[in-house]
Amino acid sequence: MSIPPQIGRYRVARPVGAGAFATVWLAYDDELQAPVAVKVLADNWSQRADIRARFRQEARFMRQVDSDHLVRVLDIGELPDGRPYLVMTYAGGGTLADRLADGPMPVREALRTAADIARAVAVLHDNGVLHRDLKPSNVLFDTTATGARVLVADLGLAKALAHASGFTLVAGTPGYMAPEQLVAGGALDARADVYAIGALTRHMMTGLPPGQTTEATGVPAAVERVVRRALHRDPGRRWPTAAAYAAALEGLLAARTGPVRPTPRRIRRTLTTVGAVAATLVMTGSSAASATPPGWTRVRDVTGTVSVAVPDNWARQLRDGGWKPAVLGLPDDHGPGLLVGPDLGDWADVDSPTPGVFVGVSPSLTGTAVQPALPDHPGCTRAADRTVTVGSLRGSARRWTRCADTALSFSEVTLVAAEATLGVYVQIRQTGGADRTDEILDTLRLDAPTA
Repeated sequence: MSIPPQIGRYRVARPVGAGAFATVWLAYDDELQAPVAVKVLADNWSQRADIRARFRQEARFMRQVDSDHLVRVLDIGELPDGRPYLVMTYAGGGTLADRLADGPMPVREALRTAADIARAVAVLHDNGVLHRDLKPSNVLFDTTATGARVLVADLGLAKALAHASGFTLVAGTPGYMAPEQLVAGGALDARADVYAIGALTRHMMTGLPPGQTTEATGVPAAVERVVRRALHRDPGRRWPTAAAYAAALEGLLAARTGPVRPTPRRIRRTLTTVGAVAATLVMTGSSAASATPPGWTRVRDVTGTVSVAVPDNWARQLRDGGWKPAVLGLPDDHGPGLLVGPDLGDWADVDSPTPGVFVGVSPSLTGTAVQPALPDHPGCTRAADRTVTVGSLRGSARRWTRCADTALSFSEVTLVAAEATLGVYVQIRQTGGADRTDEILDTLRLDAPTA
C-alpha cells in the first residue's frame, strides 16, 4: 500500500486500518499541531453514487451527535481523483480487537468498558441513529492524561431509527448481530444495538468471540444475569435501551466496590445516632411516622443526610457512600444516598427477587426532568401512577407488579421538598403479596449532614 504524502492539508504518516470500503490513515494537522485519523473511500467504490452517499451520511451522523465516547468528524473533503475523505478524532490506544487478542479482560474493566460503549450508543439513539455494526474493531481507546477513554467509531452502517423498520438488506457483523437483524426486512430498534453491546461484554469477559462460549466462567452470577438479559433472543426481554443497560452495568460496578456492611447487627449499631442530629432540614412526617417500626432496622448514608427503615430481614448489606444523579439524566455529579438489601450483588439485576431500597438526594430533582431509571417491563403489570405526600415532601409514585408472573414488584418514587430546595428519588423492590411502599416512605427522614 503506497503512502500518500498529503491528504488535503493533512500530512500523512502511516496507515492504521483498512476495510472493504475505506482506508484509515494517521495524519497530522500541522496548523493545529494535532494528530488526526483520515478515512478515505476506496477507489473501487468511489464511483458508486450510493456508496459515496453512505460515506457522506456517516459524516453527517457523526457530526450531529456529541459525546466524549464517540469519534468526532472534524472535516470532510475530496482528493484530486474525486475520492471523498473524512477527518476524524485519532485514538492512539488501539482497538478493543487489539486488546482482546491477548485474552479476556478483568471483569471490572470489561464492565466499565461496556458501560462506556452503552453510554455512547445511547447518545446515538437519543439522536435517532441506530449503529447496527458494533464489534471490537469499532471500539477504540484514546490515551488521555487521566487514562484510556473509550470511543465508538464507524457509523458506515448506521441508519435513522425512524426508518429502521424498513431495512431490506441484512447488514452487520455475524456474532454481534441481534437475531432480528439477520432477517431481511425485519423491524429493528435500539434493542438490536443492546444485543451487540451484550455480545461485546461477554467477549471481553471470556476472551472468546460470540458463538464460542455461552457463559463466562468465574464471573459473578449477578453479572452474568445482567449480560444474559442483553443477549436475550426476544427483543422484548432485553434491556429496553442502551442507557438502561449502561445503568445496570454501572450498578454492578458500584455494588462490587461500594462500602458494604454485611450484617444487620452492625447496621443497627452504626445507626443508633440518627436521632441525635441537631439541625433538621426536612422532617418527613410526625415523630411517630419517622420512628422505626418494631421488627424494622433504620439505616442512613455516611453523611447522615438521609435515613430510612426497612424490615429486619432486608437489612443485611448497606452501601452508604452516595449516588450519581446522572443515572436519571440529572446534572449533579454526586449526592447523598444509600442502598440497603439482603444481597446487593443482585440489585442491578431487575429480574432478581432480592428485595431492597435505594434512596438518593439531589437539588437537581427539583427543576430538571427526570429520566425514569426503571423501564416499562413487558413481563410486569403497570399500576396507575399516584400522587404521594411524605411530610413536607410531595411527588409521584410509579409501580409495577406481578413481574415475570411472580410476586416481584417495583416502586419508583420522586419527591420534592415544599421549598423546592432538594428532591428525593426512591426505588423499592419487593417480593410477596403485600405492598410496603407507603410504610417505607413513612420512615424516610432527611437531616443535616453530620460531617
